[in-house]
Amino acid sequence: MNKNNLITIALTLTLASTAANAYEINENFSIGGVLAGAYQCQDVSEVSAFSDTCEGAVLFQPEFSFHPTTSNEIFFKLGFAQGNGLNDTPPFIIPSWGADLEDSVKNINGSDRDYLLAAWYKHMFNFANDQQLAVSLGIIDATDYLNGNAYAEDEYTQFMNTALTNGSSINLVLPAYDLGLALQWDKGPWSLAAIVMDVNENEDGNNFDFYSLQASYHVNNRFGNGNYRIGILAESRDFLTPDGTQLEDRAGLLLSFDQEFGQLIGGWIRFGGQREDAALIYRAIYSGGIDIKGTAWGRGDDNIGLGYAYVEGGNLDIEQSQVAEAYYRWQLGEVFGLTADVQYMQDDYKSGSSLSGWIYGLRAAVEF
Repeated sequence: MNKNNLITIALTLTLASTAANAYEINENFSIGGVLAGAYQCQDVSEVSAFSDTCEGAVLFQPEFSFHPTTSNEIFFKLGFAQGNGLNDTPPFIIPSWGADLEDSVKNINGSDRDYLLAAWYKHMFNFANDQQLAVSLGIIDATDYLNGNAYAEDEYTQFMNTALTNGSSINLVLPAYDLGLALQWDKGPWSLAAIVMDVNENEDGNNFDFYSLQASYHVNNRFGNGNYRIGILAESRDFLTPDGTQLEDRAGLLLSFDQEFGQLIGGWIRFGGQREDAALIYRAIYSGGIDIKGTAWGRGDDNIGLGYAYVEGGNLDIEQSQVAEAYYRWQLGEVFGLTADVQYMQDDYKSGSSLSGWIYGLRAAVEF
């Protein structure tokens, strides 16, 4: 057990216990963010070449929002982290914590930019019949606008595994922290989001363009609140083919639904798939789960999450991956949450080999 990792988690818990709500400096300026730490241990079976190990990580992401008028906002988000947890530890392909850890906040997208995650300007246009259009321009994160889900979205308070967060798409990633334009239109229960991004570098070292359009519908029926989303994604011809000799584009489809079923239970599903012209580790994802509110046992702010993802391999070495995760989150005070988490992961390869294992984790998070 690494002493530095234990110190990291202990520091996070200490800071968490003393944190307060978001600070409103005045009516125009506010400060918020997240402070989180996690310690995870993996128990790998079937493959003796990989030893069991434990790793921890801590991060701090302050956010600054300035509203010069009610229709305008200037926003900055910084990211600092120590450690990568189990994310860069073999053998599993899908990261067991979908957070922005140490490697994610340095040399972001190969740009030589460190720690500045987001910086954008937004203007809100108001029209007749309660219609609104928000236009945001700057360094943005596509997951702020796409693939949302009430129960499987936030890696700091909900599921930890990347396959069960809204950063997980058909290739297990949506672009983040690069130049882009986002349009959001809302009218009643309907909303549309259109994203264009110029991403500095992909996994092949190439600059590429990202485009997406998502339609969402919000319901409040006899079961409770629900949200139904469908999105299309496209990326420019800047991705290598499996043999590495040509460049191809990528395009796909995403669906994300969540629905309350009474006062105690919520359910969700998320599907996605894409073409296989470019080299892909994964071609499609099928995931879903349930959320159980702590009201059932007298702790209304607590919850249990149960989720599963089947991720279909693409045209490279992996045949399929499976992820199952269960967590219990204690809400302690207004801003501090403590989560006990267990994951089962399995990777099957086209060569016929397979590996699986368990990951046990403890996460502390403050959203202020």
